[in-house]
Amino acid sequence: MDLKNIAIIFGGCSSEYEVSLQSAAAVLRSLDSDLYNAVKVGITRNGQWFLFKGDESAIEDGTWTHGDCVPAFISPDRKTHGLIVMEGKTGTSSIYLDGAFPVLHGKFGEDGTVQGLLALAGIPCIGCGVLASALCMDKFIAHQLAELAGVRVPRAVVLERMGNAAYFEEQTGHLHYPLFVKPVCAGSSFGITKVEKKEALPDAIVAAFAHDTRVIVEEAVQGFEVGCAVMGNDELLVGEVDEIELSDGFFNYEEKYTLKSSKIHMPARIDALTAVRIKETARLLYRTLMCSGFARVDMFLTPENEIVFNEINTIPGFTSHSRYPNMMKGAGLSFEETVNRIVKQEVL
Repeated sequence: MDLKNIAIIFGGCSSEYEVSLQSAAAVLRSLDSDLYNAVKVGITRNGQWFLFKGDESAIEDGTWTHGDCVPAFISPDRKTHGLIVMEGKTGTSSIYLDGAFPVLHGKFGEDGTVQGLLALAGIPCIGCGVLASALCMDKFIAHQLAELAGVRVPRAVVLERMGNAAYFEEQTGHLHYPLFVKPVCAGSSFGITKVEKKEALPDAIVAAFAHDTRVIVEEAVQGFEVGCAVMGNDELLVGEVDEIELSDGFFNYEEKYTLKSSKIHMPARIDALTAVRIKETARLLYRTLMCSGFARVDMFLTPENEIVFNEINTIPGFTSHSRYPNMMKGAGLSFEETVNRIVKQEVL
């Protein structure tokens, strides 16, 4: 049987570059080499595309650009159906791709841009497509759709432009503190600030505008965060629910990747009926936001046992200690089984 060529796309010119490298290395180590030939496609911080022929350890430690790299790019031409590789100054060759797995986090990777390129090229995209990726990246639109589906969301406003303290107060004066200030389109908690009093609001908004042209200011939800891993297209497999226990602050970038003062409980410390409700809500949100392939649905559980939508990560972290594969482990799948099942459902 001929091996299928699967592009594993990593890196990217977003603030989540390093996270992508760690996830991609783990995915590459788990991909079934009896079924798939991994075509490693790296994107540098400044947006240059390369075919990388080295070992995944160089991806993991960030030195991959110093190794065996050849300029390359995915062609939108459907006849090519794959990667154009630059051979010297004038020559080119091509690699047919049976599928592409964007292991990219944040802007220019998780937001529908790369998914759109794959759609133009006719290359099966492993994971969510253009529409779901764009919808889920936009926190405000995702909340509006979730609310239409009957799921509670935090009260919030969106700021479309920078202003002064008086303007910020005018726009947010009806909200109750504490507030979370976030870029509308960003991931891994970059640019997010928890604001306890209005005097700190202007600086938090300025920090968020450094990451996006729109900023969402939303009321904090009392309770704790729970997550649910979902996989599939027609039929959905839902992992076990996990729970984030915080000792202080919020689950920011540092906490997500070091767990200095927080813990993740998998399974969550909730009763069985609540777990069922969370899983059903995760399925509903996954369908509402047009997700496919896989995604992680993040919600809050209030002291009154009410579920509140937070966000959907269409390309969640994929290291061996990341939340998504650990939730799937709770459903009976190993890390390797999770990776290969995700690929297989898109590349038959």
